[in-house]
Amino acid sequence: MPNILAIIPARSGSKSVKDKNVRIMNGKPMLAYSIEHALQSKLVNRVIVSTDSPAYQEVARQYGAETPFLRPKEISGDASLDIEVFDHALRWLADREGYRADLCVHLRPTHPIRDPRDIDKMLTILLENPLIDSVRSVSPAMQTPYKMWIFPDQESDRMSPLVSCNVPEAYNTPRQRLPQVYMQNACIDVMREATILEKHSMTGDWIAGYKMKYDFDIDTEQDFLRAERLLLLEQALREGRRLKICCDIDGIIASKTPGNDYRKALPMENNIQTLNALYEKGFHIVLFTARGYKTGIDWKEVTIRQMLEWNVHYHELLFGKPDADIYIDDKLFGIDELKAVL
Repeated sequence: MPNILAIIPARSGSKSVKDKNVRIMNGKPMLAYSIEHALQSKLVNRVIVSTDSPAYQEVARQYGAETPFLRPKEISGDASLDIEVFDHALRWLADREGYRADLCVHLRPTHPIRDPRDIDKMLTILLENPLIDSVRSVSPAMQTPYKMWIFPDQESDRMSPLVSCNVPEAYNTPRQRLPQVYMQNACIDVMREATILEKHSMTGDWIAGYKMKYDFDIDTEQDFLRAERLLLLEQALREGRRLKICCDIDGIIASKTPGNDYRKALPMENNIQTLNALYEKGFHIVLFTARGYKTGIDWKEVTIRQMLEWNVHYHELLFGKPDADIYIDDKLFGIDELKAVL
């Protein structure tokens, strides 16, 4: 077996989400998830956390990682580069232990949701293709660069396309006809030790892409809450716990109507299918609606009939939800996010 080393960089401090690398997420420090992913890999045979913090060292050891050194402060700042961290770790291990890694895995602790099987698939690409320097995980980009612009001359208002492709005037072309673009998602990177130490690069010259449908990199409080909610759902499914899901009707199950004449509402079929699938998985579905909250009109009979005709599966139907323009809730899920557990 080749020496395959997973390195998890976890410096202390964070400006966007304070101490996010060790912040508790669904019962354990976020750093723990990346350590567990590395340990669950069938090909990774050593896991190291590179940190500048003794407190982070203790957390890492508690969850099964090695912490043979403290990272120097000069490569632990906001502007420090990944190549500096990996070069330091590999040279430290070679000098102090005589250890050399054939392949390296870069797992960022800011990506607490990943499939360990993806680690092994990406490593296998390198093992089977000696000409490839690295493999980087990517996800479909939410926005296309073919409709982005730059101002080459800051003194002029004349724009130029950021990038071009084989589609004439791509910026005037429907998005569906443009090439699919992918964005690196900070989930998994794998590379050869020689790529780092000899080419002085985290990627090298030949970079293979590994496509993923998911992207859970944590950079904001919203990212943190989204990932924590999904982990809670996945854990509940594994443990067979029957979580309660409270779902609004209008805008989720029923289309919105002018003047709130709910009799004219139409079923939103895709969302109903998702909700019914959650019902079949054992979740307790509560429909909670603000219909009639402001006007005092009783929409119960109409609503019950619609749910029956639209084949909506639920356990409870509650009226009296406050009617507001904007709702703020730390447990709020979008219906598309819930599809991830199905």
